[in-house]
Amino acid sequence: MLLYDGGRAPNPRRVQIFLAEKNIEIEKVQVDINALDQKSDEFTKMNPMQRLPVLMLGDGTAISESVAICRYFEEIQPDPPLMGINAKDKAIVEMWQRRMELNLMLPIAQAFRHLHPGAAHLEGTQIAEWGEINKPRAIECMKILDAELGTREFIAGEQFTIADITGIVACQFLKPARIEIPEDMKNLSRWFKEMCSRPSVMG
Repeated sequence: MLLYDGGRAPNPRRVQIFLAEKNIEIEKVQVDINALDQKSDEFTKMNPMQRLPVLMLGDGTAISESVAICRYFEEIQPDPPLMGINAKDKAIVEMWQRRMELNLMLPIAQAFRHLHPGAAHLEGTQIAEWGEINKPRAIECMKILDAELGTREFIAGEQFTIADITGIVACQFLKPARIEIPEDMKNLSRWFKEMCSRPSVMG
């Protein structure tokens, strides 16, 4: 297997942390996102969406989308479980993973891609108004998270899961997106500090 990796970008980071939590080592090929190497003809043959990461299996199957890649590794190495342990738990983890993706990570990404000068060549056409619209959307999700994290240690329950991983990379992307966690959100800040101290995140 080969993992076509994209360095510190959020989606590659999700897979990196997931693999580290499972103590899985895999050969990686670094693809330079800033140089737009993901738009090359060779890469497009693997993933027509021109996005990273991509997992290439031994039989030539290319799996893209970070959660799909994580699902593959969850199935071949179930321990430690990062996507739930039974029907109810798996549904709750998936619910929160999806919420983190759509309501936190996506608005933060849109703010970055449409407001940060360094993202202009990635986005093509930046729409500053759209970037600004997404900032309060991210903060609204943070308010919900802050309340939820007042009742438990992790986003989806009592265990660290892929929902936390998506939340981590989203919050790590706040700085380049020029968004801050409000000072009164003590529970969210506590969670983020604890998550950043995990070896899988620090590495």
